[in-house]
Order: sequence, then C-alpha cells, then structure tokens
Amino acid sequence: MNFLPIIEAKRDGQMLATLQIQAAVAAFMRGEIPDYQMAAFLMAIYFRGLDSSETRTLTLAMRDSGATLQFPDDARPLVDKHSTGGVGDKVSLPLAPLLACLGFRVPMISGRGLGITGGTLDKLESIPDFVTQISPQRIVQQVQEIGCCICGQTADMTPADRALYALRDVTGTVPSIPLIVASILSKKLAENLDCLILDVKFGTAAFMQTHDDSSKLARAMVNLGNECGTKTRAILTRMDTPLGRTAGNWLEVKESVEILENKGPQDLRELVIECAAHLLQQGGLSTNLPSARQRATDCLASGAPRRKWDEMLEWQSADLEKFNTKLKSHNAPIIHEIKAPRDGFVTQCNAKIIGEVIRDLGGGRLTKDSVLNFDVGLDHIAKSGEKIEPDALLCRLHAARESDAQAAIIRLQAAFEIADSQPEILPNIVEIVE
Repeated sequence: MNFLPIIEAKRDGQMLATLQIQAAVAAFMRGEIPDYQMAAFLMAIYFRGLDSSETRTLTLAMRDSGATLQFPDDARPLVDKHSTGGVGDKVSLPLAPLLACLGFRVPMISGRGLGITGGTLDKLESIPDFVTQISPQRIVQQVQEIGCCICGQTADMTPADRALYALRDVTGTVPSIPLIVASILSKKLAENLDCLILDVKFGTAAFMQTHDDSSKLARAMVNLGNECGTKTRAILTRMDTPLGRTAGNWLEVKESVEILENKGPQDLRELVIECAAHLLQQGGLSTNLPSARQRATDCLASGAPRRKWDEMLEWQSADLEKFNTKLKSHNAPIIHEIKAPRDGFVTQCNAKIIGEVIRDLGGGRLTKDSVLNFDVGLDHIAKSGEKIEPDALLCRLHAARESDAQAAIIRLQAAFEIADSQPEILPNIVEIVE
C-alpha cells in the first residue's frame, strides 16, 4: 500500500478513516510498510494524537493481528488486572489466587520489567522451575480447572503490539496516551474478559508523574474498555514510595506469600483487597464496595488463596519443595543494614532512587536483553510517616558483591529523609475512575 498519504494526513492533524488504520496495521504486519515509515507515523501520532474513534480502531486492529483466548461458557466471570508499573508493585501475585477463590476465572497475561519498573514475570521466574510461557490451550485449560494462571503473552497474541512497541521504544514515542491505551487494551481485550481493573500510578517512580496525567490515561482506558464490551474501572494510586516493604524480584515473591498468609504490609494488603472488591462489584458478585471488601478480606484470611497459589505453581511446573525451602532460607550473598542517622519521622522514601539502585544492582533491565539477578533488592523498607529511633533500620540491602553494596549504600542514604515533625500521611488510593 502507499502509506505516505496516511503519514501526511496525520502529520497535518487530519482524522484517519477506520479502513486506513486497519489497512496500515495489516500491511505493517505483512512487511509491506518499512520501519522508517511506521516510525514516522508513530511520531505523527505522538504530536497530533488520535481521537477516541481512531484509538478504538487502532486497539482492535492490534488485538485482531493475532489469536485471542477463547473460553467455554461458564458462570464464573473472566477478569484481569493491569498496573502501569512501579517499584515494589507485586499486587498481581497474591491477587490472582485470591480472585480464583472468590469465584472468578483469571487469565492474567503479564509482562517483564524495563528500567526501574518491576515485571510480574520476572518475579515469578525467581521461583524454582516456574514456567511463564505456556500455550493458549494450556492457559484456557488451567484457568478452567483451577481458576487462574499468571503467564506471558503467547507468540501469536497481539503481534502488532510487540512490533509497534519495539519501534516506539527506540523512537521516543512511548509517552503518547493513545498509543499507551492501544498497547495495554489490545492485550487485555485479546483475553475476552468480562471485567478489567486498572491500577494507574502517578508519582516520582511512575510512568505518569502527575495525578492529572494519570487521570487522563485512566479515563481514556476506562472509556475504551467499556465501549469494547469489557466492564473497566481504574484505581489511581501513588508511586512516590515503594509499595510494601520489599523491592526486588525474589524479595517481592516472599512478601506476596506473606499477604496470602494474612500477614504483610498494610498498604500492599489494602490494594490487593481493593482490586478484588472492585472486580466483585463489576462482575455482579457483590452489590456494594463495603460488602465486597469484607468478602475479599474474609477469603484472604481463610487460607484458601495460599493453597490456590501452590496449586497454580504446580500447574506451571514449579518445584514446590524447592520453593518452600527457598522461602525459609534463601538470601543474596551480601546483606547490609542501612540505619537511621538520627531520630525523628521518615518524611521521604524515594521510590525512584530505590528503583534505580535495584536496577543497577542487576535486579532490573537497562535493555530488553539484560540478564537479571533475582536475589538483589531491599526489604524492611521504612515508610514515610513512621517514627524512627537513632540506628533503627531504614532498609536492608541484598547485593551480589560487596563493591555493589557499598556503592548502593551511599545512594540509598539519599533516598530517605528524616525530620522532627511527622509529615501528612497521604492515602495511597487517590481516585476511582469508572
């Protein structure tokens, strides 16, 4: 096809016809549009944007570029959750088995981390022998049998998204709301969901820095998801401080298990319960949020989600004996305690600095081909607003080498601030978009 007139039309701010967008995606996937022309088109979208109709067409064209998951009729609603990413964000891990125990089917298609944003698949691959890449048929079978799986995007699901994202990543066109919406929702709509909950984060360590920007993104995704027949809702949450008290792949798995054992930090527990409660209401399994929260809380306390977690691990080939042994005894070779220089109140625990430190220790990716060290990270992280005594623990550092640890310690000391007065403690959950 002659793609140049379409590039020029978008460059000049014109609205594209449905057939033009569909034909462009199809031709690109057939190799008929060179990367340099598609990169120019993406840059035109970055500057000129897409309206809601164009975004919907692009999203569905990307979804339909590959296979979609097909589930048999079942009274249990099909649901999923997506987070825009942050430091210490391990909500998906305890949420999937909790949702399965609440009567949902959960085909949770997840991704890997890049930069300081942790990836769900990276965390799971710190579990001995856990397999994240499974076939569409296996996903359907597992979800039908036990209610949940957490796995990677299959090779034939939304290939257009993979191809377009690879170009966006190297052409400076990632931060475009229409392109973000199309990328996220094309993958989720390929699961044929009944309901979707979105955790859209903002703050120093979030993709969207401001509440206003995250709200715009949330509304665009919620509106389009609902238009496409998936009941969609978004929770806007802060990402200035790491979520929970751990950051780093294996350490976050350990904390997720604590949540499933009805322990763990309150901020993480609250967000897991909140996501479950909204899906209960969206799926028609609860009439109001207070009763939904109580139902999710009671289910978590029952121990059933912890048993479901083990069942999910077994289905995905994990060695449970090795996993449980690792839970009890495994740490990185080097551990250092970072202590408070004075008494007072923690007024800052900078998630961006912490994420950068973990990345540079080997726990995150500088490129998509980076090899991760699953063991490095932080635990026992002090939270903003907490009173602290001299020499009390601000965090504990897990590193592979002493030289890495010493460099990290200097940076981590700058991540925490202590003052005489207790700061205002802001709620983690800021807004609900529906």
